[in-house]
Amino acid sequence: MNTAKAISTEPVLKNLDRLIPDLEALYKDIHAHPELSMQETRTAGLAADRLRAAGYEVTKGVGKTGVVGLLRNGDGSTVMLRADMDGLPVEEATGLLYASKTKMKDREGNTVPVGHMCGHDMHVAWLVGATALFAQVREAWRGTLMAVFQPGEETAEGAQAMIDDGLFNRFPKPAVVLGQHVMVGPAGVVAGRIGAITSAADSLQIRLFGRGAHGSMPQSSIDPVVMAAATVMRLQTVVSREVAAAEAAVVTVGMLQAGTKENVIPDEAIIKLNIRTFDEGVRKRVLAAIVRIVNAEAAASGAPRPPEITPLDRYPLNMNDAEATGRVVDAFHRHFPAERVRQTGAAPASEDFGSFGTEWQVPSVFWFVGGTDPDVYAKAKEAGRLTELPVNHSPLFAPVIHPTLQTGVETLVVAAQAWFSARGTPVD
Repeated sequence: MNTAKAISTEPVLKNLDRLIPDLEALYKDIHAHPELSMQETRTAGLAADRLRAAGYEVTKGVGKTGVVGLLRNGDGSTVMLRADMDGLPVEEATGLLYASKTKMKDREGNTVPVGHMCGHDMHVAWLVGATALFAQVREAWRGTLMAVFQPGEETAEGAQAMIDDGLFNRFPKPAVVLGQHVMVGPAGVVAGRIGAITSAADSLQIRLFGRGAHGSMPQSSIDPVVMAAATVMRLQTVVSREVAAAEAAVVTVGMLQAGTKENVIPDEAIIKLNIRTFDEGVRKRVLAAIVRIVNAEAAASGAPRPPEITPLDRYPLNMNDAEATGRVVDAFHRHFPAERVRQTGAAPASEDFGSFGTEWQVPSVFWFVGGTDPDVYAKAKEAGRLTELPVNHSPLFAPVIHPTLQTGVETLVVAAQAWFSARGTPVD
């Protein structure tokens, strides 16, 4: 790892103000044209075009729709900056002039509305901005900048898809992997922590089997609706009765589907649930408890066959390396006023960003950038109504463009610069 003293970010950031109008136009364009996970062809094309125009070596189609850009600028550390690109199957309700009206076919062939309701459009604009600034002043730094525009974060498959497509063999190994996410919080504020920054997540589908009958003759049935309802209620005790107060876990049933008509008892019911944990031991205990409860409720109902429990997707625990995080935080404190750099708790949201550092066996650092209008946030906090602010994945989620856009570009530049060397500086 390069241990040379950090160099000034001022030369790299000097053109940021002039770049902001173009980045705002790009952000609005991407926001208005979101794409579902692993279908981000238009967004990937925009990212690739911007990288190519800035002088980067560009490789498209990594992990299906991923893009990698390399800017080799002399001896020094390789720094990887990552942005995810995918939208969500959520109909936008922000009322913005640039709101999405896009519809796409999902993997099941269903036409669904698509919206950038998690801020990945902002992430793309941030990374485009940072890569452009580094390319404009190559005389101010040396090293290799690797920009990764990742598909499929929302389905927990994009990072692994890029890895499986030879990311580690086709591109130089970085000294550090850096990433960020726009979240609810005062715009202009940056927050991070050492250790777990986002949770591990497991999604499961549970298929419960019964015996159908006429609604007027329940005695002839084994009712999967009642079985499912009892299972959902019992699952609420996993966290409340099997996880210690000093530990943390979330178990959420997001879907319960059964039957087609009010007077017909169906043959089966389907439950989909999501588990978030911050410790592998807790994760194993929670998953074991879910399996135990699901099978016990089916047995108690006299189910004709055991339930089917199918994993849907999994996000790894995202851990910030202590030494690398300290280096990033120090750089942030040198650049931003003290009140704009904060420590945060671990977020129950999940990210597949951690896969890059874990599987490449290099340190990684992930942090949050606030995207809420500061006055709106302050008033909501004073009134005790922070939980009412639109959060990521809400149809109303819409980061304020300024100063969120500028802040996110600055954080990427400042963090990357903590590993680059100045021209003429010896490289360790």
